[in-house]
Amino acid sequence: MRYSDDNILLHTQRDTQISRFKAWVLFFVPLAAILFQVYVPLFFQFLAYLELPLIVTVYFALMRRSPVGGLLVGAFVGLAQDSLSKNPLGMFGITKTIIGYVAASVGLRLDVDHPLIRLILGFFFYVFHQFIFWALSRSLLAQQVPFETQRTLVLALLNAIVAVSLFHFLDKLKERS
Repeated sequence: MRYSDDNILLHTQRDTQISRFKAWVLFFVPLAAILFQVYVPLFFQFLAYLELPLIVTVYFALMRRSPVGGLLVGAFVGLAQDSLSKNPLGMFGITKTIIGYVAASVGLRLDVDHPLIRLILGFFFYVFHQFIFWALSRSLLAQQVPFETQRTLVLALLNAIVAVSLFHFLDKLKERS
């Protein structure tokens, strides 16, 4: 793929293309990400930093380029993750719903097929996810949890690198038109 200098960041209206996926991809990929998030860290503690449900939510929201679709993907993934985690029901649901909506809105404006943009968005959305979760924990649950900025930034970079790799793999699951 070749990118001109003026088309790396912004799309023109005719360049905006909504990606389509088969129904099984839209169901099983988020399910696999949630199951990975819940069960794999029980056996491999060093993989607990990965936030695969967030990465999958961001990917499908960016590719569908529909704020309502991103909102629904985020709500589905977040509530499913809540049901299998030890967190209060709704915390991931609210957080991932907001992330899905914002990611889909960003997908309307940016060329999200470029790897550098994907890296930056993966980093940004991880930090944004952690901030929203922290704010909700403080406001809704009245928990005085600290926001660990340095740890969040390092984990955001690691998740962004994984996101670029996973996005490349998920691109292969798109329906060809």
